[in-house]
Amino acid sequence: MLKFISLGCKVNSYESSALKELFLKNGFNDETKPDIVVINTCSVTAVADQKSRQIIRREKRNNKDAVIVVMGCYSQKNADYIYKECGADVIVGTSNRNKLVDLVKTFLKEKKPQILIDSDPRKFKYESFGTIAIPNSTRAYVKIEDGCNNFCSYCTIPYTRGVARSRPKEEIINEISTLVEKGYKEIVLTGIHLAHYGMDLKNLTFSDLVEEIVNIPNLYRVRISSIEESEIDDKLIALLKQYPNIANHLHISLQSGSESVLKRMNRKYTTKEFLNKVNAIRKVRKDIALTTDVIVGFPDESEKEFNETYNFIKKVKFYELHVFPFSKRKGTSAYLMKDVDS
Repeated sequence: MLKFISLGCKVNSYESSALKELFLKNGFNDETKPDIVVINTCSVTAVADQKSRQIIRREKRNNKDAVIVVMGCYSQKNADYIYKECGADVIVGTSNRNKLVDLVKTFLKEKKPQILIDSDPRKFKYESFGTIAIPNSTRAYVKIEDGCNNFCSYCTIPYTRGVARSRPKEEIINEISTLVEKGYKEIVLTGIHLAHYGMDLKNLTFSDLVEEIVNIPNLYRVRISSIEESEIDDKLIALLKQYPNIANHLHISLQSGSESVLKRMNRKYTTKEFLNKVNAIRKVRKDIALTTDVIVGFPDESEKEFNETYNFIKKVKFYELHVFPFSKRKGTSAYLMKDVDS
């Protein structure tokens, strides 16, 4: 009897689905009343941290006889708290997920907490999972990359997920080909920082990978889940023009439309470069839907800077926005910056 709870991003959903399959293959049943509860946590904001803690405590309270298993970004940095204050039985972070079945078996045998945290995310290797397909759907997710090298001033992800590392290309192509043969029409490429794919490999870029994927026979559509302006190269724009099976949508993270705020965020582009890239994309895909993320209330953000972002958003004419307030994350440089005056 097994229950999975996944918080946060699509990568977490992918990993949770893969691990659920691993548990099922090892004889754990998927029924209503859980004997094992696996919680895949998120730590992208302070609210995500709080939600992770609340759910761990809730599941511990509601399932007193169940094995409580916690993994993910929040547990990577907070394993001691999760064990002592939340009462989890098995804890891993953002590595060693493939060892969870064995750790649960050991706990059931020895009745002793199992905590396996690699303390240095910079040494993480890519951890492969199985093929993930959504039941009763024509869409499947394929993870191609993990980790991030950007070190934006507000973000903890490089510290919890480690630096970028790529999944072997042959493994990706084989998985997608298998999914297409099974009847799946749309493949969604997922990763922590998707277009960092290939940075740790020789003579292979994200655009090179996309080119191979779009040429897989009978693949109706491939969707790029999120990308940075600086990583949309001329080849990817050419692929958008040449291959209609690339979904007519790109999510390009902006975060701010103010030059001074972008510098404080340690982002890798200017608003001019962002707009030029948008114009280049729309030149080959006139009706493409462009969506983005924006952080408001970044430390010391003035009304002038806020209005610069507002006006830039109007100029770009995004199809949709995801706007969220700045969240202080201990350990980041933005944590020490001056808060916005309320």
